[in-house]
Amino acid sequence: MAQVTVRINGYAYTLGCEDGQEEHLSAMAARVEARIDSIKALGSQSGEAKLLVLAALLMADELHDQSRLLERLKSELQQAAPAEAGNQRRLAMLADRAEEIAAGLET
Repeated sequence: MAQVTVRINGYAYTLGCEDGQEEHLSAMAARVEARIDSIKALGSQSGEAKLLVLAALLMADELHDQSRLLERLKSELQQAAPAEAGNQRRLAMLADRAEEIAAGLET
């Protein structure tokens, strides 16, 4: 198991992760740090715990929005699938008809 030391809001945390996941863990910590920096930029003079809670809530809100978007896209794809299947059948029929016409012109 690998160990990574990350800095969040000026504090160092040594965390364990699977071998090969060190860069990913560091990137996630950087995203948390970015959220904390954005909260601080708003002028919030909060304690450490409150900053971490606010950062977690911001990230949870982003995940919620992405989940809703993903569900909407899945729904739209499911609705489009039957229409696409019908279009493929019609295209195949048109291709068959075009071949019949072309065969008739050759004779």
